[in-house]
Amino acid sequence: MKQLPLAIGLHEPPTFDTFLQAGNEPAWTAARGLAPGEPPLYLWGPSGSGKTHLLQALAQQARSRGGVVCSFDAASPVPWTPDPQAAFLVLDEAEAWSAEQQQAAFAAFVEVGTQGGAVAAAGRFPPVDLPLREDIRTRLAWGLVVSVQALGESALREALRQDARRRGLTLADEVLDYVLRRLDRDLKSLSHLLQRLDHYALAHQRPLTVPLLRRMLEEEQTS
Repeated sequence: MKQLPLAIGLHEPPTFDTFLQAGNEPAWTAARGLAPGEPPLYLWGPSGSGKTHLLQALAQQARSRGGVVCSFDAASPVPWTPDPQAAFLVLDEAEAWSAEQQQAAFAAFVEVGTQGGAVAAAGRFPPVDLPLREDIRTRLAWGLVVSVQALGESALREALRQDARRRGLTLADEVLDYVLRRLDRDLKSLSHLLQRLDHYALAHQRPLTVPLLRRMLEEEQTS
């Protein structure tokens, strides 16, 4: 009997245990150990390298310990102010903040820091190269700045296998080969692809195969 995929709802949120370090141990250690009252942490690296995973893992860890966490990214509406009880402020996609979002992020950075909270932020570029106001770049560069490297092919394969196992899926080598040869190789895009494929396989009651993946991609292109 063929093993069919489980529902996507069983997929767990990002945690430090599910982050594949593979050369990014300094970023993992810094994010995992960040505590209120410490200097801010800024992670930078290419899209899909795992920056958002680490920020979400930090938020998950803090909430599991009873801490209040406020999150802000390029999709957050403004005006915006953090919860006055926030022990952690998580700022993502710094390179894409609008002028209004920059103002909101800077004000939140100052407020949470003044209250003794911790700030963790991420962007695609180091602080000096961000298209932001100088006072925000200075704030982001004030604490620990750590680069996050994109995963190599072997690490990408392992990361996708781990993601599939958490979803209750079996990812065959031929599916991995097809994905890594023909599609975007950043981890964020590949994780989103796996999520869509999970839904598609479940809806069609089919195991994950290359023909099923091709069919899904063809339907997405024509929809």
